[in-house]
Amino acid sequence: MPLASILWVDDEIESLQSQKIFLEQKGYDVATLTNGFDAIEYVKNNLVDVVLIDETMPGITGLETLVRIKEINANIPVVLITKNETENLMNEAIGREISDYLIKPVNPNQVLLSLKKIIDNKRLVAETTTTAYQQQFRELFMALNDNPDFNQWMEIYKKLVYWELEMEKSDSPEMREVFQTQKQEANTEFFKFISKHYASWVSPKSSASPIMSHQLFQFKVLPHVEKGIPTFFVLIDNLRFDQWKAIQPIFAESFRILEEETFYSILPTATQYCRNAIFAGLMPVDIEKQFPQLWKNDDDEGGKNNEEETFFRAHLKRLRKDDLKVSYHKILNHQDGQQLVNNIHNLMQNDLNVIVYNFVDMLSHARTEMEVLKELASDEASYRSLTRSWFEHSPLHQALKKVADKPIKVVLATDHGSVRVKTPHKVIGDKQTTTNLRYKHGRNLNFEARDVLAFKDPKEAGLPVPNVNSAYIFAKEDGFLCYPNNYNHYVNYYRNTFQHGGVSLEEMIVPIIKMVSKQ
Repeated sequence: MPLASILWVDDEIESLQSQKIFLEQKGYDVATLTNGFDAIEYVKNNLVDVVLIDETMPGITGLETLVRIKEINANIPVVLITKNETENLMNEAIGREISDYLIKPVNPNQVLLSLKKIIDNKRLVAETTTTAYQQQFRELFMALNDNPDFNQWMEIYKKLVYWELEMEKSDSPEMREVFQTQKQEANTEFFKFISKHYASWVSPKSSASPIMSHQLFQFKVLPHVEKGIPTFFVLIDNLRFDQWKAIQPIFAESFRILEEETFYSILPTATQYCRNAIFAGLMPVDIEKQFPQLWKNDDDEGGKNNEEETFFRAHLKRLRKDDLKVSYHKILNHQDGQQLVNNIHNLMQNDLNVIVYNFVDMLSHARTEMEVLKELASDEASYRSLTRSWFEHSPLHQALKKVADKPIKVVLATDHGSVRVKTPHKVIGDKQTTTNLRYKHGRNLNFEARDVLAFKDPKEAGLPVPNVNSAYIFAKEDGFLCYPNNYNHYVNYYRNTFQHGGVSLEEMIVPIIKMVSKQ
């Protein structure tokens, strides 16, 4: 069976017989024709993998033939071969979506290389990816077992994300399985690491800790703000590092990416804790102390993130940055997004513009029906694809594109990530116990100690004490917390959904990206 079926169209095809024989010896089936009209008919009636077309032919030109062939089958790769090296012709050919461009005289190896790039590209990339990961596997294994510190954990997670994205190119289920096992081992070790160090990180006496949610603005955003150059701080709710990598190419079309860093989300990795901490510049226990009327615990009525702007302006005042001209916008629905698009030019007069974009709520259409999301985002790859599709067509993208030709800075971040949950753990609690799947707090929690990170005193984790004797527990790795009542129903309902609030690489190590407009 031939490697592929090639159609070569050239009015001087007789002079190319030696090249035809060379390709046939390499395993390709090569049909030859002398004009565009015959080529169009041939493509209508035959299976063709690649078309090689001479640009200058009597009758209709190669470019005209290309257009007609693409009308029959838009997916057929076409290689244009020409003596003409003018820029206009090259631009037009590329605009017509050619797969390659060769300048006459061509030698057999040039044609062979072009065919390999087009036909064998996916297979060659998959083979290379698998081989490269096999070489990297041992390095990652050694890094995991070498007692990594918080900086090294960020690097390990970035490498895991890199290989997860690369594995999408591999057609080896075995290697994907090996990778998933290694990622699982990494999360197991990461949970042990967080269990050991988290309390010391959030302690007021801490001397060595990573940048966390409550320190993000002071150390990673404000240093980039300067008067006269508008800075847009864009916080996309619930954006994992791999989701950032999915939308990075879209940002790169309009912006120059200067720094691609990560920071640690506080616990619980849930919006009402992390996002309030980011804007207040305080741990939740301190927000409650300073704003006792505004802080709301899980079991309090009302919105838990309604006071972010108040917290933020107080934060700026504390840092003596309240002379900055600042705007704050929270996008909760498509209408808010369209208003942002229409208003974006007016924000250019400010020093700092904060845009909070509730991606998760909009993605799920205000939490319509989880079954829909489970279909659309059944695994990490489809979740990334959905994120890219959402962002590409979002008002946020439209708005940023409108000012991308102006001298601006963009700092992109998130409040926390999410993890696909698979392993249920039973928890028993009283009526005051919270319903969250990845963390819970209550007075009489009954659980398996090995399944969770527990804080009997919430203040040790920098958290308020909702009720006397309240404790917090956080699910590890891919676990989720279920009550015994209707246990099987809830396990089946929530398994393989994306949740947040607990301890995992995906939830806690999240992106902070600095960009400038290409202008």
